[in-house]
Amino acid sequence: MGSKGILKNSGSGKPPTAPTSGPQVVFGRRTESGRFISYSRDDLDSEISSVDFQDYHVHLPMTPDNQPMEDGKADEQYVSSSLFTGGFNSVTRAHVMDKQGPDTEMGRRGPKGSTCMVEGCDSKIIRNGRGEDILPCECDFKICVDCFTDAVKGNGGVCPGCKELYKYTDWEEVLSNSNNELTRALSLPQGPGGKMERRLSLVKQGTNQSGEFDHNRWLFETKGTYGYGNAIWPDDNVDDDAGNGMQGHPKELMTKPWRPLTRKLQIPAGVISPYRLLVLIRLVALAFFLMWRIKHVNNDAIWLWGMSIVCELWFAFSWVLDQLPKLCPINRATDLSVLKEKFETPTPNNPTGKSDLPGIDIFVSTADPEKEPVLVTANTILSILAVDYPVDKLACYVSDDGGALLTFEAMAEAASFANLWVPFCRKHEIEPRNPDSYFNLKRDPFKNKVKADFVKDRRRVKREYDEFKVRVNGLPDAIRRRSDAYHAREEIQAMNLQREKIKAGGDEQFQPVKIPKATWMADSTHWPGTWLHSSQDHARGDHAGIIQVMLKPPRDMPMYGNIEKSSLDFSAVDTRLPMLVYMSREKRPGYDHNKKAGAMNALVRASAIMSNGPFILNLDCDHYVYNSKAFREGMCFMMDRGGDRLCYVQFPQRFEGIDPSDRYANHNTVFFDINMRALDGLQGPVYVGTGCLFRRIALYGFDPPRSKDHSPGFCGCCLPRRRKTSASNANPEETMALRMGDFDGDSMNLDTFPKKFGNSSFLIDSIAVAEFQGRPLADHPSVKNGRPPGALTIPRELLDASIVAEAISVVSCWYEEKTEWGIRVGWIYGSVTEDVVTGYRMHNRGWKSVYCVTQRDAFRGTAPINLTDRLHQVLRWATGSVEIFFSRNNALLASSKMKVYVIMSLKTFYSLLM
Repeated sequence: MGSKGILKNSGSGKPPTAPTSGPQVVFGRRTESGRFISYSRDDLDSEISSVDFQDYHVHLPMTPDNQPMEDGKADEQYVSSSLFTGGFNSVTRAHVMDKQGPDTEMGRRGPKGSTCMVEGCDSKIIRNGRGEDILPCECDFKICVDCFTDAVKGNGGVCPGCKELYKYTDWEEVLSNSNNELTRALSLPQGPGGKMERRLSLVKQGTNQSGEFDHNRWLFETKGTYGYGNAIWPDDNVDDDAGNGMQGHPKELMTKPWRPLTRKLQIPAGVISPYRLLVLIRLVALAFFLMWRIKHVNNDAIWLWGMSIVCELWFAFSWVLDQLPKLCPINRATDLSVLKEKFETPTPNNPTGKSDLPGIDIFVSTADPEKEPVLVTANTILSILAVDYPVDKLACYVSDDGGALLTFEAMAEAASFANLWVPFCRKHEIEPRNPDSYFNLKRDPFKNKVKADFVKDRRRVKREYDEFKVRVNGLPDAIRRRSDAYHAREEIQAMNLQREKIKAGGDEQFQPVKIPKATWMADSTHWPGTWLHSSQDHARGDHAGIIQVMLKPPRDMPMYGNIEKSSLDFSAVDTRLPMLVYMSREKRPGYDHNKKAGAMNALVRASAIMSNGPFILNLDCDHYVYNSKAFREGMCFMMDRGGDRLCYVQFPQRFEGIDPSDRYANHNTVFFDINMRALDGLQGPVYVGTGCLFRRIALYGFDPPRSKDHSPGFCGCCLPRRRKTSASNANPEETMALRMGDFDGDSMNLDTFPKKFGNSSFLIDSIAVAEFQGRPLADHPSVKNGRPPGALTIPRELLDASIVAEAISVVSCWYEEKTEWGIRVGWIYGSVTEDVVTGYRMHNRGWKSVYCVTQRDAFRGTAPINLTDRLHQVLRWATGSVEIFFSRNNALLASSKMKVYVIMSLKTFYSLLM
């Protein structure tokens, strides 16, 4: 591995069709000084130079990781140690990243006994004669006698787990009730479900004369621990063993009772009814006012009167449309314990209990390091890397649309600091996991921290973070000084060369030497992106594409142990880090790069080839993860029954650094807390540009599953029209979930995919995989279009040079030519509010969305701090709204799938009047 490899790709405008054996690798030579020199095209073997790969180069220098080793590990290190760039005749360079020390042996955490779950208490739980824990609350929250007494006396008898009142407030009553419950449970039919199944309530089954599937069978009670609770539907005419007339359990629920991941919470009638009454009163008053204005004509100024009438009618119509959705707002709640039980608990299909959750690709976009400070972006990346989600299912992509070396080196520093920050957050359950926000908290940081070494660990990490900030803030000067020093050296060498030519008897006269002032990397090579002093092939709109795998994909199994050169004890902490990729798409003069929408589409294509997570979360560089469990809460909606028809889950935007009076209305309370909840009661909220969890297939322009079975006409609410399914279509296959509106049949012609998605065979092959992995878990007969349990426990494939080279080709400036990217695939082009248009297109195809308001804010960002920035932001939103109204994206021109919104609103308003 002591030489440099050259990958050659076609420069004819089409990405190469990847051969089965992968691109060939040819080696260059290394000079005595340690620099690498690639072979010229004439020096290459005729067999290599005759293939289609001609104008694309990927240079892979030797790094500390490129040592003789096993083939699988060699490919992994080969990719993670090299900076890949591409484009037309662009030379790729590499930046050696700081790597973790050698892998330590995997430690094992010993089994914990039944201890009190109250933070700060390690007392043992009292057990009864049968060796079972005595639990005073139905939520099974483990609590010792002392903590139970404190909760009864000091907390009003509220359970610390479910926040509900204890049924018994005396410990002796708890003991006696525990024995009585055990006796009653033994009389119920026993099954493999054990204790949980015996505690399920029974619901009387009604007869269904039509013989159709009874969806009411799966309704849930309102008194359960999980809000709607759990219900077992008994079979008819099946008595229990005791002969008490109690009916038995269905076989499909005896083994594993189905529990919902989410539930709807209706607004209390005492809150919504007065508002509805107020809207009705205002509507009646508005009607009388308009009648009076129309009847009283001003003949002296008829034109002025007519214009005022038109304006008043328009504003009245706008007000009515604004009020209609607000009549039926809803709230939603998730159950993370059920998510963990379904996807991360040992089952017959998953004996090891490895996470069966789908993967998530996180996109962070930035463009200008001067307007968007790199320290803020680095803190956002650190908060993403430390989220509470399976490490091997995460991949973070940073899109630097400016191609700045400052952003690149700041991300390299963040990747190095993450080796210490992420295990520290996991060990002590830090919230929030943005280091800058955490260390600036005004509350007591030691509250509820029970581990003895927390103070020492926090002090050490705080010192390391201060040094990290000094390094990041000093990067601009360091890059400038480094570039000036290398530039001065090049000028001196050029002047010396010119003097030697003159002394040798040349006729040339001494002239000032002019050398382009380049931006230099730390490894003494030119930065392939944008230089500080713009030059040809190194300007903001003219540079090669760049991809750097800064943190390689983690191993399949957890890694416990201390980090090299760290005094912190991480022997019981998983020290793996998610994959982190830096990307800057290629830009050339003469191409329309479509600003942020084009950058997001480039991320979609590159991530599909490198990690292919079935879900995508996009964040602005100044929006960090405030709730480490936010990813899990969003996944509850996607993995619940019917979640396969959700295109995205939108989280509210919350901001920091706002003055107490909120003089610029940055909180947007009316929009995020009222309008978005109201839209959630219909087809779903709009996409607001950040903090949104997408389904990848929805971004590809496909219709939702079973779209042909749910395709109403113009009066679909009154006269629903269901498509008759034939016997051959009774069991949908994988290809039937991949359907676009242009195809009326049950299957699609895959030959048309290159015209829609481009000629990358890697990208096209990843589409069906992403669709399958994004399906809900088929753990219940009512779950349609599901995947079998345990299907996502297979380790991820390792990255190799051919995969990264293909990722570079799909982020080049010519890839989208003559495709449907930006037209109906990915983020939509042609509007300053591309986010709203993108969400609208998904809804227009029949997808739905949900609004997820978490108890702890999911994400937090930075709001405009002056009036100029705020007005510019509002002006952009207003301009985008006007563009949408006068374009083909107007809702009045929508398909019948979206006109249901207007019909539902009118029906709701009509029912209110009645």
